[in-house]
Amino acid sequence: MAYQRIRDLREDRDLKQKDLADYLNCTQSCYSLYESGRHDIPSATLCKLADFYQTSVDYLLGRTDHPAPYPRSSAPMLEE
Repeated sequence: MAYQRIRDLREDRDLKQKDLADYLNCTQSCYSLYESGRHDIPSATLCKLADFYQTSVDYLLGRTDHPAPYPRSSAPMLEE
């Protein structure tokens, strides 16, 4: 599902795979593997895509059909 959603979102905005690959600092062939589902999308990349499309990672993963992003947390991040 995530693979189809990221493709649909890209095409809806008339972007090329190369455009997203440049944004994600990867090659077009790597991005193509993400869209085709032949390569798992790293969580950091999913977060960047969600920020780019102003949606939630859950939407990208097909866990919800509501594209609105979640509100940002104001809680301080725990340091390890």
